[in-house]
Formats: sequence, structure tokens, C-alpha cells
Amino acid sequence: MDIRRAGSTAEITAAEGLFDGPAREEWAARFLAAPGHVMLIAYLDGVPAGMVSGVEMTHPDKGTEMCLYELSVDEGYRRRGIGRALALALADEAGTRGCYGMWVGVDTDNEAALATYASAGARDEGVFSMRGWAVTPPPSA
Repeated sequence: MDIRRAGSTAEITAAEGLFDGPAREEWAARFLAAPGHVMLIAYLDGVPAGMVSGVEMTHPDKGTEMCLYELSVDEGYRRRGIGRALALALADEAGTRGCYGMWVGVDTDNEAALATYASAGARDEGVFSMRGWAVTPPPSA
């Protein structure tokens, strides 16, 4: 397995089968250009088998931490340790960047994700509830 940091929109769009939907080139470019955004892709025999994305978050009284934003392993490559390896690689990247920690939000019934994160050393830090807002951007001019 070869885990590499995505550095081009072509790498990201070539791995779009790992995402929930098609990768849009303009969004991939924005992701790559944003400071603190990281995408690592795991390759097996040159084929994208898994990916993890992370976003650095800095707060004036806490410092910088890494949010594991999304982890995905292609169904044909699951249960081979790829998800664990990707989570650990992102944690290493977080440490290299000077982050004091890394966290992930996960559905409490997602047993595969919970097992993957536990195998990579993540600890349950208690009850977590997530709330979201739909935001409508202004019309383009």
C-alpha cells in the first residue's frame, strides 16, 4: 500500500469513486488551495483504494487540532487495514503540522467506522450530538 497526499485535481477526480458523489474539479481545486486542508489517498497496485481528508481548525484559546473530515475505503478493499492506515497517516500529518490532537464525528451506529477508529487508537470522549444548518449562498452576479 502506498499512501500519498493528493496534490492535484486530477488525483482527486481519479479517486472520485471513493466519494459520496462525483468530484467537481472546481471544488477539488478550492480544497487543494485552502490552507489546512489535507487529502491522503491509499493506492494498491496504482489503484485508489481509500482516502481520508482532514481540516485543521485553530482557536485562540485552544491552538490547532485536526478534524478527520471523511474516511472512505472502496468496498472491494475493505477489511485489509486500509482505513486504519489512513487514519494513522492523517494523525502523523497532524503531528507534523503541530496539531495538539485529532478528532472525528461518527454516527453511533456505524460499527465499521467505530472499529476502524478504535483500532487506530481513537478513544470515545463521550456523548456527541451534531446539529447542522442549511445555508443558501447569494445568487451569482
